Amino acid sequence: MVLLALLAVTLAPIWLIVLTALSPFVPFGKWRPLRVGWLLLLHVLLEAGILLALLVLWVVSGFGWAIRRPAFQRTHYDIVQFYLSVLFRECRRVLGVRVEVDGPSPASYQGRPLLVFCRHAGPGDSFLLIHALVNWYDREPRIVLKDTLQWDPVIDVLLGRLPNRFIRPAPSQGGEALVRQIGELASGLDDNDAFVIFPEGGNFTARRKARAIARLRADGLVEAAKRAEQLRYVLPPRPGGVGAALQAAPDADVVWVAHTGTDHLMSVADVWHALPLDQTIRMRWWQVPAGEVPEGEEERLAWLNDWWKRIDDWIDEHRDVERAPAGPPG
Repeated sequence: MVLLALLAVTLAPIWLIVLTALSPFVPFGKWRPLRVGWLLLLHVLLEAGILLALLVLWVVSGFGWAIRRPAFQRTHYDIVQFYLSVLFRECRRVLGVRVEVDGPSPASYQGRPLLVFCRHAGPGDSFLLIHALVNWYDREPRIVLKDTLQWDPVIDVLLGRLPNRFIRPAPSQGGEALVRQIGELASGLDDNDAFVIFPEGGNFTARRKARAIARLRADGLVEAAKRAEQLRYVLPPRPGGVGAALQAAPDADVVWVAHTGTDHLMSVADVWHALPLDQTIRMRWWQVPAGEVPEGEEERLAWLNDWWKRIDDWIDEHRDVERAPAGPPG
């Protein structure tokens, strides 16, 4: 990655001329090649710079001996803040992305550990959520991620040094190992931690929804399948991970997060044809105090389904509404 960054900078005049020359001939115009080229170059430069910084931290920490001590952990979270703030700023400027947030102000979350359950759909929504947590809400997130994200060097090294879990879904094992890992990760949260999980287990698509409903019926969960059929924009939630997090962190407040604005962008081709996006992403945050979380397993399952239906209704109400853009909350 470092060599790639050096090569990209060295050849910058050449690819700048080529992309500029190609832009007028790309369908729909709007300088798509230049926009994408700049974001790719920025990504490579950020990756290379951060990897070098992580190497320095590894050496200074005694070649990794003290890398998980609080001071070094805080430094790694500072790098996460920097990385996401730069990407967010450039996406707003180059892609025309705006974010509108509704819900409690950041101050209302202070002094409480959080369990954050978020809807998952569209490209980059997980990055936006973590950006909001670290830069607007001053949180140190613990995240459950798919192991495929480890192909990105910075995500692999940086998040691998922090209390996160890269998981490989294994339906054949019944999910017991995954649920156990989620419970372990959600344990011991302090007042500035935020445990993050996406209850759907993946991005929403019509095909995944159909597969999820078929799986519920195959397991004999007829009522759950009927509820899933009524959902329009979200997949049926998987209760195992949510239940494990609630069990491991009984003193944490729960935050539900819904968002809409990029639902129609399901592939790289969709994003390419939409550039610049000129899009407002709307996020809605709800906070539930720990004392209001149901205690019984059946009560928690009903509570989860009720909230998921509420998120689905909110998306239906807001997905096509045009509003004036707004900045970060607070």
